[in-house]
Amino acid sequence: MAVYNPKSLKAEEFINDAEIRETLAYAEENKHNVELIDQILRKARPYKTELGTKCDGLTHREASVLLACDIPEKVEEIYRIAEEIKLAFYGNRIVMFAPLYLSNYCVNGCVYCPYHLKNKHIPRKKLTQDEVRAEVIALQDMGHKRLAIEAGEDPVNNPIDYILDCINTIYSVHHKNGDIRRVNVNIAATTVENYRKLKDAGIGTYILFQETYHKESYLKLHPTGPKHDYDYHTEAMDRAMEGGIDDVGLGVLFGLELYKYEFAGLIMHAEHLEAVHGVGPHTISVPRIKHADDIDPSAFDNSISDEIFAKITACIRLAVPYTGMIISTRESEEVRGKLLKLGISQVSGASRTSVGGYTEQERPHDTEQFDVSDQRTLDEVVRWLMDCGHIPSFCTACYREGRTGDRFMSLCKNGQILNCCHPNALMTLTEFLVDYASEETRTVGFALIERELEKIPNEKVRAIARQNIEDIKSSNRRDFRF
Repeated sequence: MAVYNPKSLKAEEFINDAEIRETLAYAEENKHNVELIDQILRKARPYKTELGTKCDGLTHREASVLLACDIPEKVEEIYRIAEEIKLAFYGNRIVMFAPLYLSNYCVNGCVYCPYHLKNKHIPRKKLTQDEVRAEVIALQDMGHKRLAIEAGEDPVNNPIDYILDCINTIYSVHHKNGDIRRVNVNIAATTVENYRKLKDAGIGTYILFQETYHKESYLKLHPTGPKHDYDYHTEAMDRAMEGGIDDVGLGVLFGLELYKYEFAGLIMHAEHLEAVHGVGPHTISVPRIKHADDIDPSAFDNSISDEIFAKITACIRLAVPYTGMIISTRESEEVRGKLLKLGISQVSGASRTSVGGYTEQERPHDTEQFDVSDQRTLDEVVRWLMDCGHIPSFCTACYREGRTGDRFMSLCKNGQILNCCHPNALMTLTEFLVDYASEETRTVGFALIERELEKIPNEKVRAIARQNIEDIKSSNRRDFRF
């Protein structure tokens, strides 16, 4: 029998079923243990040091106790601390991005995804490089600067060379004042050699959702295709880091398996990356299963309520305080608005989950991977965020200045990231307002920027940021960054 070892490179040892089951039993036993819960909450809170604000985070067992706790006042305290942590390390900034679907050809048999091989009535489509270019121009015309590219697993139709060609095409498109400055990649688990190629192509974060950490369920949910190999999939992040990619993004598809099991596995995976590589995940995503072409989410009996979903998000923020957290347009405006206060630091806007969807006048549904709940334009999402007191940020400076992996995390852990992220957010928001925003959004945005400039503590940084913002307004100069 495998023994739990967070430093192991074997999936069954760092995501250990016996350890997860013991953790869930421990959490259930202690979910009303007020003394222990208070002790965990004290540990989770941010605290001041000479170097700035810090957080100690929580172990998977401690976080699981909080997730199991159903004492109303303690749950409210979890939410308050989650918001406090989010503001301490990410401020009121929300990073904007969009997914770009390159191909829905796939050889896997995933039962929750309409791209599965046996689905014969969904049209199969793969973008040519000219079509990639057209999609990028459409995204640039909205104002996007950061993309997450998506493709099914198909070694014939979507080989690594195709993905690399697409990345090169995306970075090559300079349209008016538009540029895609960061390409994150969400493709199937692959080899160390291929991860090196992705790194050399200049990707940002490599994203791979585990879908479920429950091995028995995983094998049933992925009955055929290369994704059926649980160990190869689960160990992908270690290969990615060996290949030089130091920003990786985790996630599970909530609703496939019991959420408490998934939560414990997710935190254990983050602990494993920290233990082995000295840096945890750059991002954690929290998708829930949604309706799609031939997928009925009610067929999966582990769906979670909005209330549980909020609690999961807050507990992840307490457990892994420095990690960026992502929520997509799978979720409604109402749900996204609530979770923004509980730890979310990145949102997608105006997403289309179909291959070639951005160049179509009307939103196409025939090749969608899942239904989009929040169908507002990017301009509407940006204005909504500002009305809620957030700064929509199109910043990609850290990646392009080499502040990735442990360098990013060390800055974040010392609270120093705020010295550059806040002004960078304001400058990139100015670009959006000048180049793409409606008049109403522009008015709201410039008022917000003026207020937020005054919050920059360093007088010299504030003066430079103000001058850069004026230059953006009065000329075609772009891409200022600290």
